[in-house]
Amino acid sequence: MTVEGPGGSGVKAMYGLLPGHRAVIEMAAASGLTLLSPEERNPLVTSTFGTGQLILDALDRGVVDISLAIGGSATNDGGMGCLRALGVRFLDGRGNELAGRGEDLAKVNSIDLEGVDRRIEATDFHVMCDVDNPLLGTRGAAAVFAPQKGANTSMVAELEEGMKSYAGVLARTFGTDVSCEPGMGASGGLGIAARLFLRAEVVPGIEHVLDLVGFDDLLAGADLCVTGEGHADSQSVHGKLVSGVACRCKRRGVPCVALVGAMDASATELLGYGVSAIVPTVIGCTSVADAMDHAEQNFTLAADRMFSLLRIGSGLVH
Repeated sequence: MTVEGPGGSGVKAMYGLLPGHRAVIEMAAASGLTLLSPEERNPLVTSTFGTGQLILDALDRGVVDISLAIGGSATNDGGMGCLRALGVRFLDGRGNELAGRGEDLAKVNSIDLEGVDRRIEATDFHVMCDVDNPLLGTRGAAAVFAPQKGANTSMVAELEEGMKSYAGVLARTFGTDVSCEPGMGASGGLGIAARLFLRAEVVPGIEHVLDLVGFDDLLAGADLCVTGEGHADSQSVHGKLVSGVACRCKRRGVPCVALVGAMDASATELLGYGVSAIVPTVIGCTSVADAMDHAEQNFTLAADRMFSLLRIGSGLVH
């Protein structure tokens, strides 16, 4: 469907429908950084409105359980854009409605919830988040993520001050301050918006995905699990797919092998999380461009090497 992109122009975005009136929505599909060119990136003027449009469409289709993946956003609007699409009105000191962009954070004086889509109350929301950053401070939405979205030093300072003011309005409106909770600063503050307005449960992304696909049942009777990652390094153990899969395998005694595009020496930390072996697809020195151009060939050759070694270890080769 066509929704409003982070910069205001229309973009094509998709989300997934699952049995049981469930949906999986990736906010980056509508409000992601990759939807803007480097020259267009400015978290003062971008918005998550399109993400709210995806949620609204899911509600129109009878969905009652929404898993919202947040990350990779082009925004720092505190989730206001998304909420505006769902009927929330953010007002300045004179009662004028704000557009709900990053530059409006400091202008928010009150929040009108009268027009909120009432179907939200009957919907379960799960926010899949792989970062634990709070809303404010040196690890907050503005300080850590805004520079990645095109903000310079002065813009980061403006966004931080705006977010502090916005957090105060939220605390006054809901009677609780959750700005220090893990994940509230994810996707430019969309985390705190979902937590308060949608009453969302914030969950580790990989764990929730594995539950959605019934991964534990798929492991039953398996002799081996093969997973993968583009670049394995020390960050791979922090809520990433490969470590999540490996931990599940370890608990059930199933060997897990990771096929990776590249690996640092620090990737060996994965061995402590249940990965039995790490097999890189690229051998020797090559450029990233060359590796990408030959990715399928490299992957196939690496898989051949991996299974040849497995056959040797299983005594199938004499």
